[in-house]
Amino acid sequence: MSGFQCTESELKALGKRLKQLCGTGGTVKEGRIEIQGDLRHKIYQELDNAGYKVKLAGG
Repeated sequence: MSGFQCTESELKALGKRLKQLCGTGGTVKEGRIEIQGDLRHKIYQELDNAGYKVKLAGG
C-alpha cells in the first residue's frame, strides 16, 4: 500500500495496527506498508472505516 499523506511515525503506527488486525507480519519502508498474505479486503475495510480513500489494484 502506498500513497499515504502522513508522517513516517503515523505510517508506522498504521502499519502496526494493520498487522495486529490481520494477525500477520509486514513492514513499513520507503513510504509503503507491506502486509504478508492476501488480506486486501480486510485491510480495505479497516482503511475505509478510518477515513482513507482506498482503491484496490491487482489480482
